[in-house]
Amino acid sequence: MEIVHRVAELRIWSRERRAIHGGAHGAAVGLVPTMGALHAGHAALIRTAAASCSAVAVSIFVNPAQFGPQEDYAHYPRSFEADCALAEAEGADLVFAPTVEEMYPAGATTFVEVADLSKRLDGASRPGHFRGVATVVAKLLISAEPDFAFFGQKDAAQVAVLRRMVADLRFATEIVVCHIARDPDGLALSSRNAYLSPTERALALTLSRAVRHVESLVAQGERRARVLVASAREVFASEPAIRIDYVAVVDWATLEPLETAVPGALFAVAAWVGKTRLIDNTIVQ
Repeated sequence: MEIVHRVAELRIWSRERRAIHGGAHGAAVGLVPTMGALHAGHAALIRTAAASCSAVAVSIFVNPAQFGPQEDYAHYPRSFEADCALAEAEGADLVFAPTVEEMYPAGATTFVEVADLSKRLDGASRPGHFRGVATVVAKLLISAEPDFAFFGQKDAAQVAVLRRMVADLRFATEIVVCHIARDPDGLALSSRNAYLSPTERALALTLSRAVRHVESLVAQGERRARVLVASAREVFASEPAIRIDYVAVVDWATLEPLETAVPGALFAVAAWVGKTRLIDNTIVQ
């Protein structure tokens, strides 16, 4: 597995991989964008990419542009050597690990913002977050020129923003969304889970309990969004130490609230457990 740090190196690698495979049908370059601190969820993304693409690049870059002034950029977990080992074991052919200066050259003033969508759900409580996400992913897509880019459903609002960006800017890349990876007890895997104390780790299961509760109500025929949201809030109410950010039923494409949880709708929750903000969701069947 190769490790490169420059955009030019990544672009050359991608074009060479495509040339090596002679443009044959099925030959494709896949990209798995990450901020490092890789876990089993990232491993699943890399495996999926490796199974469907001829060559796979994993980016490891803690993007300062998507962190607010009071957020955890400086303390975000970093484990580069372990990340590279995991990426290689799961089938990655290259790791792209740029510096901040490589991704944001001195004097850079260009950003990508998906209007309206970027202010909903996570964007409402994290102003500027999705502008940072869209900008860095656009840079990665331009740099790697991948046929496919792989993201996890856990970041469902991010997926909506990136799908819109890719469609609006006519990127040739297809966004592939993979199922949420969970610990055996149901907690959605996240690099931020490392911040949780044992007590907070137990409390964090409230998010997945709320999601499962809503799934069970939908399976029983309940489709009224207000009822689903109220029922989920009751689950959270059993753990007053948790501070809810949002509980919502929305259209997954627009992130606009829905009155009825139609198939394909997104039920999403975000909450603070101690100082750690966690998210979870399900797609209504």
